[in-house]
Amino acid sequence: MQDVVLAMLVKEPTHGYELRRRIRDALGPVGDAMNAGQVYSTLARLGKAGLVTSKRADGLPDRPDRRVYALTPAGQQRVAAWLAEVSWPKPDLTEFHLKLVAAATARLADPVALVDAQRREVLRRLRDTQRAALDRSVDPVAGLLLEGVVLRLRADLDWLEACERMWTERDRTGRKAGE
Repeated sequence: MQDVVLAMLVKEPTHGYELRRRIRDALGPVGDAMNAGQVYSTLARLGKAGLVTSKRADGLPDRPDRRVYALTPAGQQRVAAWLAEVSWPKPDLTEFHLKLVAAATARLADPVALVDAQRREVLRRLRDTQRAALDRSVDPVAGLLLEGVVLRLRADLDWLEACERMWTERDRTGRKAGE
């Protein structure tokens, strides 16, 4: 969650309520389950880590003052490192989806290029797992686990293909797929 919040601040400094709205919008119905305090506790941890700064901003007549958060240079470096990361041992599909949304929204990176980098990593893992599964010395019980890993990696590849189709369509039309 920390990397997602940081990436959502790249475009412009903003307050916690707006960050929460952006994340919920990006997640659709999945975002409805997000704890309202999660963004604020994450912002507090990021502030203690020196990745964000905050300042009080005047509120509107009918609203209280708000705290506006901005990235520090260290926060910007962490976002860049997160976008470049292609680990896929335990994929968190929600986090990867938010990475694509944040990259596109703040124009940090091409979402299709991020999908392609993840696909290369999944293909590498699939190749390695298939090689291990073909080894005749592997115990059949362990072989069953390897078969499960292969099936999961294939499903991940299918999902990455769907991501690529959506982001390619969005780039081609300049708007969300289906609009």
